[in-house]
This record gives sequence, C-alpha cells and structure tokens, in this order.
Amino acid sequence: MNAIEEKQGVYLSSFREIEERLAASAPSWLHEIRREAIESFAEKGFPTTRQEEWRNTNVAPIAAVPFERASEVRGESAASLAERISRLPLADLGCPRLVFINGHFSKQLSTLEAPPKGVKAGSLAEALASDGETLRGHLTRYAADYRQHAFVAVNTAFLEDGAFVEIPKGVVLDRPIYLLYVSEASGLPTVSYPRNLIMVGRESQASIIEGYVGPDAAPLFRPAGARSLTPEGIYFTNAVTEIAVGEGAVLQYHRIQQESETAFHFGRLQFHQERSSNVATHSVAIGGALVREEVMSVLDGEGAEATLDGLYVVTGRQHIDNQTTLDHAKPHCSSREVYRGVLDGESSAVFNGKIIVRKDAQKTDSKQSNKNLLLSEKAIIDTKPALEIYADDVKCTHGATIGQIDPEAVFYLRSRGIGRQEARDLLTYAFANDVLERIKYAPLRERLREGLFARLARGQRAEEG
Repeated sequence: MNAIEEKQGVYLSSFREIEERLAASAPSWLHEIRREAIESFAEKGFPTTRQEEWRNTNVAPIAAVPFERASEVRGESAASLAERISRLPLADLGCPRLVFINGHFSKQLSTLEAPPKGVKAGSLAEALASDGETLRGHLTRYAADYRQHAFVAVNTAFLEDGAFVEIPKGVVLDRPIYLLYVSEASGLPTVSYPRNLIMVGRESQASIIEGYVGPDAAPLFRPAGARSLTPEGIYFTNAVTEIAVGEGAVLQYHRIQQESETAFHFGRLQFHQERSSNVATHSVAIGGALVREEVMSVLDGEGAEATLDGLYVVTGRQHIDNQTTLDHAKPHCSSREVYRGVLDGESSAVFNGKIIVRKDAQKTDSKQSNKNLLLSEKAIIDTKPALEIYADDVKCTHGATIGQIDPEAVFYLRSRGIGRQEARDLLTYAFANDVLERIKYAPLRERLREGLFARLARGQRAEEG
C-alpha cells in the first residue's frame, strides 16, 4: 500500500467510526446514500494527473494529509469568535447572515431576521431531522454524481450540515441571504464538509452570497509574504452546493472564496434550471494554497438563461483550478461566460470551460471568454475553453487570451505624471474590475473593489520598499 492509499484509508476509518452517529441523526434513505458514496470513494480513490480533467492539478498534497474532521464549535467557544468574525472584511454586508463554523450552523453567531412568508433559511441538519422526506427528492439529485467524483463522494459520505434555503413560488427578496463559512483552526490538520441545498421556487427572485474565509481577520487580496491566517496549521474545506431554480425564477448567486494561504479548498456549485429561468453567478477566488472550483449549470428548460462571471487573483505559490460547464439540454437557451485571472509571483492557474449543446438543443446562443493577466514571468496559466456541439442550428463562440500589462498603456499614463507602479496598478484594477462591476448588490461589489485597491496599494509599497 502506498502513502496515498494509506491516507485514503483514513477517510474510510473515520467514516466507520462515526457511521452509527450519522445514521441516528438523519433519515434512513440518507444513510444509504452515505454508504454508497464512501464505497464509491473506496473503489476509485483520489483523482490523479493521469486523468484528463485533473491533468494540471495534482491533489497529492491533499491526499497525503491525514485530516481529522473539524469539530463543532458551541457555547463560549462560539461566543469568543464573534469579535473576530466582526472584523472580517466581508462580515457585515447589510443582509441576513447565516454563520457556519467548521461547516456547522451557529445560530448564536448568525443575524437572522423574520423572513418573508414561506421562506426557509437555516441549518440543513435541522431540516433533515424535521422534514427529511421532503428533502429526499432534492438532496444529492443536482450535484455531480458522487459515484464518479471523488471529492463529491467524500462530501456526501460525511454530509451532516450546511445551509438549507427554500424560497416559495412568487416571492421576491429585496436583499441577499448570506451564507458565511468560517474555518476555525485547531492546531491539527482538519477538514469540514459543508453541504448546501437551495431551492428557488417558480417565478421567485432572490440573491444568495456564499462566502468562505479563514479564522482570523485579514485584508482582502493579501500580497505574497503577508502573515498566514492559520499559523497553527493547515485545513481543508470540501464544499458542495446544489441549487434548483424553478420555472421563470431569477437568481443572482455570489461565491466568494478567501481561505487562508495555507488552506486547501474544493468547491462544487451545481445549478439545475427549469424553463425561462435566469441565473447569474459571480465567483471571486483569492485565497487558498491549492484550490479547485467547479461550476456547472444544466439549462433543462426552454428559454433558460445562464451567466457565469469569475475572477481569480493569485500570488506567491498559490494554485487555482477553475472548471466550468454550461450544459444546454433544451432548445432556445442562452449563456454567457466571462472569467478573468490575475497571476503574480510563482502562482499557477487552470481554466477549463466547457459548453455542451445537446442534440435537441437547437437555437442555442452561447459565448465564452477567458482572459488572463500575468504580472510575473514565473506565473503560469493553462486555459482550455471547449465546445461540444451535437445540434446544427446554434450560435456558439469561445476564446482565451494570456498577456502582460500593455507597455504602451503604461507609457501613456506615465506621460501624464503617473508613476510606473501606480500605472500598472490602475491597469490591473481596470482589468479585474470588469468582472466586479457586474455584481449588482452594491455593498458586496464596493467591498470587493476596496479590497482590490488595498491589495494593489500594498503591492506598490512592497515594491518601493
């Protein structure tokens, strides 16, 4: 048995140790799913670089660490976190906030308001305990098949808590619902398994923010060499979010990943769209040592529309892998995708964007763009936009660019009295802001812009020093 297989056995042993407790706190049908998921993981193991979809991302650093399940934080320990959470750059966005510590819901730290009639927002564990049969037709239905995907399989096997949000037919929310996940380091390598289920009813309108952050307050877009958020050790967040969007519903979804620089992060975000629904997704990723983010939307009803916007800013030796899929399953659907990356230091990034047009999905209109700005000669980007088209009456385009800051643009700004570094910062900001300005919720958009400005200013001072 090699080292990776040995560490894989740690997950299997951990599941056996807690299997009885998990089974006692959830419906029997979920227990069977958990068992199927862990058996699938035992059979297939962790992905390797020999697999095409993982060719540019080596997960051996994750597989080699014997992570322990992060413990639930309660009582006085949770109270002690309140002040630290209040200092987080995105702690207060002027909207209802559900806080999760190590993947477990904390009512004590959440700021809940009386929701509109029929809206449910709270703990998935509590929802399973009180109304498990209702969730049976939804949970694990929309995410990637845990029989084929190792990280989704592990998340499903250890599925225990996360967010459950249900928005009834015709309800219009005037502010987002904020799901804030905070990892609390314990000094040992720990792992948490957040699982979110969100159901947006027919003809409703809503906005959701899903945020992940390390345990200590720190400014956004931290430059290389800044203090680690988790000096005590590393941690791993393995998160899966399933979202069902009903007929004619409109959803703005934001996913902000600002994990610690020592953290590992896997995130799967899966949408299932019905007829005439409209989903706009805004993904911003700035943290983590090794990160894999997957976003997939299945347009499974005529007239559905999807927009995927993404921004990743990495430095030092960070590595981020973005995998996106727009699956056009029905005719007369449209999609737009814009992902931009800013890479500095010795960082690396991957972008694999796929547009699938099924045989019967005639009149599909889809466009995809990935642009990358390299601020260092040592930064590396692998980008591969792809089309799989099985219909003959479609309009689909894709493209990717990799470049550095335009020296002529720098010269133009310098000729008007702007310093060289300041000119580079302004051009970098303008490049990244093209994605940020698409975020409609002003408090979130402006906070992210402030963070980007602060990061660039710190970078300039570091260079001058």
